Amino acid sequence: MSTTLIEVRPAKAADAVAVASTHDEAWRSAYQGIIPGAELEKLINRRGPHWWDSAIRKGSRVSVLVFGDKVAGYANYGRNRARSLHFEGEIYELYLRPEFQGLGFGRRLFTAARRDLLQSGLKSMVVWALSDNDPATEFYRALGGRMVARSSEKFGPKSLDKVAFAWTN
Repeated sequence: MSTTLIEVRPAKAADAVAVASTHDEAWRSAYQGIIPGAELEKLINRRGPHWWDSAIRKGSRVSVLVFGDKVAGYANYGRNRARSLHFEGEIYELYLRPEFQGLGFGRRLFTAARRDLLQSGLKSMVVWALSDNDPATEFYRALGGRMVARSSEKFGPKSLDKVAFAWTN
């Protein structure tokens, strides 16, 4: 019988290629048919290995969920960027490769990111999700997030609605 190690840990510069690949796969799966094709390609291509290497080296908070020797997902988080929302922390991104979704890994990654924010003194937090991304909105509701705001974001000519979910300690 073999055992597979599953861990959440801070990303290292050596993870940049794997995080970029995870970002590519997860975004294609999550946003195909939601974000217009050309815009989706631009967004994915901007976040290649060099971008992730730079972000990690500059100290951006990026955690990876590693399954065996494969990066299965990542979370990027820090201080809340929306000044109109009175929450201290924010998970900017939380994505899993499609084959690792629905197995509890997202919850594990979310919990680790939230714990890190709490340990940094950020007692409340928010996450934004596109309204049309049903799996994401259902995921955040299932984790106890309460909807606190609505907004929209332009992707080329298309404006998409997004919602903010919040948690307080």
